[in-house]
Amino acid sequence: MTLGETLISVWQQALGEGRNDIELEGETYPVTVSRAKGLRMAEFNVGSYHMVGIEQNPQTASRWAELAREGNRIMQFRCKGRYVGNVCEGKLLRYPAWRALELPE
Repeated sequence: MTLGETLISVWQQALGEGRNDIELEGETYPVTVSRAKGLRMAEFNVGSYHMVGIEQNPQTASRWAELAREGNRIMQFRCKGRYVGNVCEGKLLRYPAWRALELPE
């Protein structure tokens, strides 16, 4: 499974199916809910990369928040402290940091 496919799988399991844990290549990772904002989050590893998926906060002023307010399920992904992409309703969008960090496709 590619990194992109993995992020879509995390989105599907955490937001699409509403599961309390995600399974990736034989490993299970918990889906937690942040205390401050009540957003679903998952920390997981893909090869040597530690990733964090965070549900989009609909209360911010971004265009992604606007889409979330309209009912779209969006998860932002971070690696090495930078947002590298998101999955919105099953579609992956890579941010410039993906290339800057030289993440694999």
